[in-house]
Amino acid sequence: MIKHFLVFEKQIADLEGKIEELRHLSSGSDINIAEEIGKLQLSVSEKLKSTYSQLNAWQKVLVSRHPERPHFQDIIKNLFEDYIPLSGDRNFSDDNALSGGIACFRGKSIVAIGIDKGKNTQDRINKNFGMARPEGYRKAERLMELANKFSIPVLMFVDTAGAYPGKGAEQRGQAEAIARCIQKSLEIRVPSISVITGEGGSGGAVALAVANNTLMLEHAIYSVISPEGCSSILWRSSENVHQAAEALKLTAQDMKKFKIIDEIIPEPIGGAHREPLIAIKSIGDVIEKRLKELSLLNKEEIVTLKEKKYLEIG
Repeated sequence: MIKHFLVFEKQIADLEGKIEELRHLSSGSDINIAEEIGKLQLSVSEKLKSTYSQLNAWQKVLVSRHPERPHFQDIIKNLFEDYIPLSGDRNFSDDNALSGGIACFRGKSIVAIGIDKGKNTQDRINKNFGMARPEGYRKAERLMELANKFSIPVLMFVDTAGAYPGKGAEQRGQAEAIARCIQKSLEIRVPSISVITGEGGSGGAVALAVANNTLMLEHAIYSVISPEGCSSILWRSSENVHQAAEALKLTAQDMKKFKIIDEIIPEPIGGAHREPLIAIKSIGDVIEKRLKELSLLNKEEIVTLKEKKYLEIG
């Protein structure tokens, strides 16, 4: 049972609460209530399926931000082997929000780069709530250059509300760091795949979302600005977030329709936060398929196809 229910999951939360109560009652008695629990579990499954098959844009925003969705640290643990983190931008410092290194993915050496929001309060503070600073993007640029030098594919994972907007970050060249990171993503001559696992916000997400193949989990979002930010600019109020979310066309389905992303990765019923290991395996399976396709291309074809892809957008 998940710890955190979203506002539109009240009926599901009530049903799962009843299941837990019945289990607690049966543990200390001889009463067999397995049949009743089975009926309630079936009701939960049906309710999850119907609810998640008709989510609106704002509800998808809430799902994409769920704290129990797979994090980059979970992906490292369950998808890669022999992960060796590489720290620092060789200029200012290390950035905990954006991390990366060399690893083995299903028998193939890769460079993995990802933004992680953190799991608990202390972890989130340590990772600056997934908002990378300039040194983070310069670290990503360094890792891409390393991958290019040794002909290693690059896998990138995005989950961020956006780059850190603080004064220090701006003083150290936040916009320039993001621009150079995007430039490097376009220049590298090795296969690159990016997966938006949760929230893909603003230029902070674009910096790691430019790749040969850009993928999104089914309930992830990708947008130039958050619905809250859009609402505050257009309506001078945060009360129009539902309307802003619809207008922004930020869902994975919208991105696929506009050909901004290449594929949507299905999530387990009820969202990736309910079955994170299954979601991570699905991510791995799609990445493996895409890497096999890209491995058939030479360096010139990789760059040409990437250039063609982005010139055709819009």
